[in-house]
Amino acid sequence: MTTAQPGWTPAPRAGIVPLHPLTFGTVLGRSFVALRQNPRVLLGFALGMQMATYLVLLVAVGGIAFASFSRLATVPVSSPDYLDLFAGATAITVISSLVLGIASSALTVIVQGVVVADVAHGVVAEKLTVGALWRRIRPAFWRLFGYTLLSSGAVLVAVAVLAAAAFALGLLALAAGIVAAVLFFLAAIPLSLWLTTRLFLVTPILVLEGSGVFAAIARSWRLTRGRFWRTLATWLVIMVGFYVITQIIGVPLNLFSGMFIGVLSPTGDPDVAGFIGIFLLGLVIQILTLLVQSIALVVNATAACLVYVDARMRTEGLDLDLQSYVDQRQMGAGVADPYRWHIGRTAAPQPASWPPQPAPWPGAYPAPEASGYGAPPAYTSPAYTPPEPDASAPPTGSTQPAADRPADEPTTPPATDWAPPQAGPERR
Repeated sequence: MTTAQPGWTPAPRAGIVPLHPLTFGTVLGRSFVALRQNPRVLLGFALGMQMATYLVLLVAVGGIAFASFSRLATVPVSSPDYLDLFAGATAITVISSLVLGIASSALTVIVQGVVVADVAHGVVAEKLTVGALWRRIRPAFWRLFGYTLLSSGAVLVAVAVLAAAAFALGLLALAAGIVAAVLFFLAAIPLSLWLTTRLFLVTPILVLEGSGVFAAIARSWRLTRGRFWRTLATWLVIMVGFYVITQIIGVPLNLFSGMFIGVLSPTGDPDVAGFIGIFLLGLVIQILTLLVQSIALVVNATAACLVYVDARMRTEGLDLDLQSYVDQRQMGAGVADPYRWHIGRTAAPQPASWPPQPAPWPGAYPAPEASGYGAPPAYTSPAYTPPEPDASAPPTGSTQPAADRPADEPTTPPATDWAPPQAGPERR
């Protein structure tokens, strides 16, 4: 007679982060390492889209500026119409830059959404194609674009109001206007850092939870409560790091371009070949700068997604949901999106020790009063001597009625199976 052996199932592949609350170093390090998990998406689509957007914007704004200011070449500087034409060309260039910048933000939103979706699937060791990721973020596209317009409009309105106030004070007293402008600028620095940190998770919430814009803003505010400094440090380290990289690349190239221009046109009047060389050198510098900025955008979106996952693990037990999802997927069961399970749930207390210890058998020594794992270092467990068996006690499995048995005699071994809590308090 043969006994059927259970089928062997390989262990699930590890995701880009472990399925438990993350440390600051893990979030920061994995934000950079995630680039190589799905390079076709993060390094191919995302960077290609960003560079194409920047180049189209640069060419469009440059063409409009060239067409606007070229009219000034036909007007003498001493002409009374020169200042009016100059002001008109400047206004056209600035307005077109703002409009085209807002339009290009739609492509930037797509990049951020694709990166967030890819990282969220990478947490549970899934790798999707660009088409599958686009289908995932398509329902949230207009909400993402609306949030971009809302945030950009709020910044423009705030800057306009403060500039108008400083200008009005400057008309009354020049010194007061200058002081007000300096104070407004200094106050805007901590205010922008504070708002950026509290709204850092809006994009992951819009993509992964499907909520509205204002609901996502409120939820980001709640999830970053108590994690302000960690979130700010993550964003600040990434931005400062890429700014330093940009300067390391840009400063030597700018110095080299100055010497190159001096060689091509020692008299200050370059010919056609010199003009082409200067243009190509400037284009190379701009492309390298845009490449660094594009990578910074991808890493920043990756960090936002990981901070979101960590915040939900600590407050809503998302790690339990993700582990359950991985287990069910490994068994071949079709399961829904785990990021939409138990959104916003409040946790119940967890056991005092982790992992919880099973109940001791009668006659065993009680567990020492210790916190954390096991006994304290100074505690030595005494040797255990099993009690002498009682000859009058019925043998195991006897049919003695339950009413005749001692009250403290267990009829069955105590249950030791423990199920993880549905939720727990925030884990530090």
